[in-house]
Amino acid sequence: MNISMYRTPLNEERQTEYEEFLKAAGLRDEGDSDIIAWMKDEDGRLVAAGSLAGHTLKQFAVAPEIEGTGAMARIMTGLIDEAYAAGCSRLFLCTKPEKAEMISSLGFYELVETEDAVLMENRRNGLERFLNSVRTDAEQRAAELGLDLNSAVCGAVVCNCDPFTLGHRQLIEYASAHADFVYVFAVSEAGSMFTPEERLEMIQKGTADIKNCRVYESELYLVSRATFPAYFIRDEEHADEVRSDIDIGLFAERIAPALNIKKRFVGDEPYSPVTDAYNRRMKGLLPEHGIELIEIERYKATDEDGRAVSASRVRELLKEGRLNEVKTLVPETTFEIIR
Repeated sequence: MNISMYRTPLNEERQTEYEEFLKAAGLRDEGDSDIIAWMKDEDGRLVAAGSLAGHTLKQFAVAPEIEGTGAMARIMTGLIDEAYAAGCSRLFLCTKPEKAEMISSLGFYELVETEDAVLMENRRNGLERFLNSVRTDAEQRAAELGLDLNSAVCGAVVCNCDPFTLGHRQLIEYASAHADFVYVFAVSEAGSMFTPEERLEMIQKGTADIKNCRVYESELYLVSRATFPAYFIRDEEHADEVRSDIDIGLFAERIAPALNIKKRFVGDEPYSPVTDAYNRRMKGLLPEHGIELIEIERYKATDEDGRAVSASRVRELLKEGRLNEVKTLVPETTFEIIR
């Protein structure tokens, strides 16, 4: 049986066939795949499939009658070859706990396990290298301030900042006033109006005067829907909770201890049910790991239409060409990058 590779979007007939095959296996198509691999038997029936979405391998399914024949390994190997050919050598995979041992035999290593899922990466010490790099840089900055990070009260802010607004600036200012040292992690996931590089630059320039904070790329280890898929959870509402638990577990069990982070700062989110649910989940889980979640009231200023300051509102104004109003909602450094 040969493997076929299709770039998305699929035509209607193939898409229907693919979705029905996933559904029969108890899976969902999350709709963000770049390449879909599948295998058909001699009768033309779809019997195995998988997909690649950016850095993430996902949505693997094998018909019961060919389980144990190596079909999944062949599908996965084909997708890995496609990723490598496209210059993407760093890959993530999220699966059910009972599938983790089999996936590990294919060259993936566990990052964190929750009740519902295991997050894995194809680099044995990828997270450790990332954390060592962050820690080394932070220690150099802390030494300049006369701080020992082992005894200092360290905090963290994780933000997408698409773009970096006065509200983001207020959150980081507050965190820096309530912790000795603050790690600011810029979400590295693509798919926003501004590129990860542009957003990182906005945050760095917008906080350059705050001496006890340091801005880092998250390298897909934090708040990344792409890295933390939940296609194997039928209920979409529960899937969001599974994604949150993976992200929170990775932060609390691996990232925070390595960097001695004891406080995580967030802004309240009355306008986004997803973010509000995520914050509430953190409130319940982080204290179990000795991490305090500090939620501050969102920035109170409004624009000329009486709308609250938010990155989404700034994006709306940009699409409408209302640059003069954008200028009042973002730091000057952000506006220069936007302009």
